[in-house]
Amino acid sequence: MSGYAMGGRTESGTDQRTGPDPAIPGGDGEDDGAGSAVDLSVVVPAYNEERRLRPTLDAICAHLRADPDRWGDWELIVVDDGSTDGTAAVAAAAASDEPRIHVLTGDENRGKGYALRQGVLASYGRRVLVTDADLATPIEELDALDALLTPDDEAYADEGYEADEAYETERPGEDTYADEAPEQGAPEDGTYEDEPYGYYDDTPAAVIGSRALPGSRIDVHQRPLREWLGRLGNRLIRLVAVRGIRDTQCGFKLFDGDKARAAFAASRLDGWGIDVEILRHFRRAGWPVAEVPVRWSHQTGSKVRPADYGRVLLELLRLRTRTRPVDLAVGALLLLASVLLYKGLWTDLDRAYLADSMQDQNQWEWFFAVTADNVVNLRNPLFTTYQGYPDGVNLMANTVMLGLSVPLTPVTLLFGPTVTWALVLTLGLTGTAVAWYWLFVRRVTRVRPAAALGAALAAFAPPMMSHGTAHPNFLVLFMIPVIIDRALRLCSKKEERRVVRDGVLLGLFATYQIFLGEEPLLLAAMGMLIFALAYALARPDVARVTARPLLRGLGVALAVCLPLVAFPLYWQFFGPQSYHSVLHGDNAGNSPLAFLEFSGRALFGDETRADTLAMNRTEQNAFYGWPLTALTFGIVVWLGRSSLVKALTGTVLVAALLSMGQRIRIPFTDVVLPGPWRALAHQPLFESVIESRVAMICAPALGVLIALAVARIADLEPRAHRVVGVVAVVAALLPIMPTPQPVRERAEVPRFITDGMYRDFVVEGESVVPVPLPSPAEADALHWQSSTGFGFSVPGGYFNGPWGPDRMGIYGASPRYTSNLLRDVRYGGRIPDIGTSWREQAKLDLAFWKAGVVVLAPQDNDEALYEVVSKLLGRPGERMGGAWVWDIPRAR
Repeated sequence: MSGYAMGGRTESGTDQRTGPDPAIPGGDGEDDGAGSAVDLSVVVPAYNEERRLRPTLDAICAHLRADPDRWGDWELIVVDDGSTDGTAAVAAAAASDEPRIHVLTGDENRGKGYALRQGVLASYGRRVLVTDADLATPIEELDALDALLTPDDEAYADEGYEADEAYETERPGEDTYADEAPEQGAPEDGTYEDEPYGYYDDTPAAVIGSRALPGSRIDVHQRPLREWLGRLGNRLIRLVAVRGIRDTQCGFKLFDGDKARAAFAASRLDGWGIDVEILRHFRRAGWPVAEVPVRWSHQTGSKVRPADYGRVLLELLRLRTRTRPVDLAVGALLLLASVLLYKGLWTDLDRAYLADSMQDQNQWEWFFAVTADNVVNLRNPLFTTYQGYPDGVNLMANTVMLGLSVPLTPVTLLFGPTVTWALVLTLGLTGTAVAWYWLFVRRVTRVRPAAALGAALAAFAPPMMSHGTAHPNFLVLFMIPVIIDRALRLCSKKEERRVVRDGVLLGLFATYQIFLGEEPLLLAAMGMLIFALAYALARPDVARVTARPLLRGLGVALAVCLPLVAFPLYWQFFGPQSYHSVLHGDNAGNSPLAFLEFSGRALFGDETRADTLAMNRTEQNAFYGWPLTALTFGIVVWLGRSSLVKALTGTVLVAALLSMGQRIRIPFTDVVLPGPWRALAHQPLFESVIESRVAMICAPALGVLIALAVARIADLEPRAHRVVGVVAVVAALLPIMPTPQPVRERAEVPRFITDGMYRDFVVEGESVVPVPLPSPAEADALHWQSSTGFGFSVPGGYFNGPWGPDRMGIYGASPRYTSNLLRDVRYGGRIPDIGTSWREQAKLDLAFWKAGVVVLAPQDNDEALYEVVSKLLGRPGERMGGAWVWDIPRAR
């Protein structure tokens, strides 16, 4: 790094270039082609290098003059970055002796990064070499770098390998499928019509000297401490910034000139971190980088200080966390959209209840609250007896989302479960949309608006919005894009040697997703498998190459994931209150018409029409609308030559067909056809899946197709074609745009509960028995518990649990005669004859529930309920705290 002071930035100075016009070596001032006239530019940054600079310049010039056939027309650019000694004078003297030396001078020291940026941007060479002023790497090493960069310069130029179109394809629908490329700068797992995952032109765009490769030679070592710090820094850089490059800091690098100027023009760091930033830019652009072993000698006189290493770490942090303004804008818009969707909930957290959620908001708030209570009291987070008393609830067998409910425990304890519920919905939806956007930019298209539109469709599609009113486990899917990205890494030939690392990370990501939602992970795995098979049919050559690393990586992932989830899954399937499967009836599949209609809460939706085509408003799992269906057909026809489009089309069609269930009813006829879901319906895990949810797989696939199409529309000529394309996209997406989730006012918790009056009736081991018992149809009693700190248990409830000797899964607790009676009166209003047998049964059921008190809150048919309970217990109730109360004697 020579005597450069890293990060030494001051206020702006003036840069002046001295010497002849660089366009024409020799300096006659004429320009007959500018950049094309210079074959090689050498850039030397210098700060206080009065003693070492002239020998360096002489050595470089002598080497380049010695082989004019190889180096052609060259220039040497010295950037004096505000030196306080005679560096500028030395450089000027050298320029007067050699007209191909040019000098840039600055009034103030700004740092190595700033100096290199000025020098490279002032260059005209087809190749650009940057080297330190101390020439720690001898100039003779340039020969090895140049031999690799331009093995056949004319052939390389004929490839059309330009900086701004490095990986375009002439085939429709194929866009650059990478953002941060893997080793050697390849587009990471890019999918092209002519290039399978991870394949690219191996001609390097940059060749850098390395002191860490076999064959390198260190003639003079640094002091042990500095050498150790250097190795540590390189490991850190490889870990967080530029994976795979062993030595980013050797100051001897040869670049393709156009690409170097593009990279330095985009750079922002002024200090030592510029090396990492430029290499990272090459990776993101998909420009291959090669390392070559070189000779290197430590030179005395370095001004690098220990504090400079701290500055470097800060620059790396800036580099890692830097976000483009357009990305921040997209994230802000997605957050705003999420807030607007749930504005009714946020404006009245005390009383607002999502109108379409049925009893799910009560259930989820209870899940968040009971998890927080278990955590703070150091109880088992996988089980509780606060519901379903006295048997309890297997929480692992329910959708408690421990991956969020545990870390959000402080929020739940401080602000209440309703705030947690609102946060999970709003930020979870935003995080999911941002994750899809990140994946699409990284893998699908660099056209940010196109990626944003596709991500918005994937996250805000009608099925997601349907679940967004009641099922956050199907809304909060931010790990799914991350899992997909890691799986795609395993398909990269260039990442094959990192299979273990990527497999480990995939296993960890899958583990976390299991604690967010198992069924979404199962559906995601189905979608990925369908896509992989469809892509393999379109590109069997890719399948043959990627199968081995993919299978190896999946094996590693399973080896990591299974031990971590073994006990929770054992508890889920074999622990207390576990069950075998949950049946959903014969109408759980989608009607073909559901794909053409709009959901009830879509902008153009009709609630009544949508209700006839779905199980309920939380299960509108298709409803993409006929305009989007028509547009998708058009995209497939337009871009159908693309293997990616073929695979996505197959994924959408198969998922849609599977979602129609075991029997597909042909609309407007009496014809019923067997559906392919029949083969999966009774298989382990799949037997509990609501098959209509398989249509959710279509959402991200359609998002990718929209992103690809919009990216291509942006390049259409003439302008009228672009206008038609934009109108078509708007016409397809506008009708399904979600509207804000409606809210209603939730029932008040009786003062008998909020004021703690129940404590006078219930001792430890007893329960409060609401009338009717909480169930999937009426679960306000769960809100009583979650809003008051779990001072009591309740029988019944809204959860998945076992029923009967076969332990079949059902919603709610195992029914008893008295609970069924109270439910029928609540929803029917008819009072049956209550005789001795009913009273004896009620006594047995109350004893089983270990009841301390029976509570009847105001509700529909509460007069009929009051009469029935009074007859069952043989006495009238007592009005207390806004509810009717019956004390249960303790002679049990």
